[in-house]
Amino acid sequence: MSDILNGKPTSTFWIVGGVALVWNLIGLAFYYMHVTMTPEAMATLTEAQQEFFTTTPTWATSAYAIAVTTGVFGSAFLLLRKAWAVPLFAVSLAGIIVQQFNAFVLANGLEVWGMQGIYLPAVVLIVGIALLWYSRGARVKGWIA
Repeated sequence: MSDILNGKPTSTFWIVGGVALVWNLIGLAFYYMHVTMTPEAMATLTEAQQEFFTTTPTWATSAYAIAVTTGVFGSAFLLLRKAWAVPLFAVSLAGIIVQQFNAFVLANGLEVWGMQGIYLPAVVLIVGIALLWYSRGARVKGWIA
């Protein structure tokens, strides 16, 4: 309770911030691998998966880039105890939603990747929501300003 009153974050805050930064840096690495996929790597995919990658619209790839980049910055600002973390996590979540809307509604990604292809995107969405919620709570508690 005293941590809420004096505006100093708990040790959990630092753990969440560090894990969030690592999570989002991994997301950034996945994005990089996605946009720099070699023909050899593409050849290991099924025809449907190859078509999924080659027909992804630029706006969906841009949403992916925005989601991971603002997630990294949001995590950094959270660790720096700056309130900019909140809008950055909001933009990141919006990017996640836009990218996944394309993947699972417009491009029928569930049919292409199967049920196991939904687990990671579901976790990404849940983490995106959790980070926005957590950063808003941290702002209310005075941990970030």
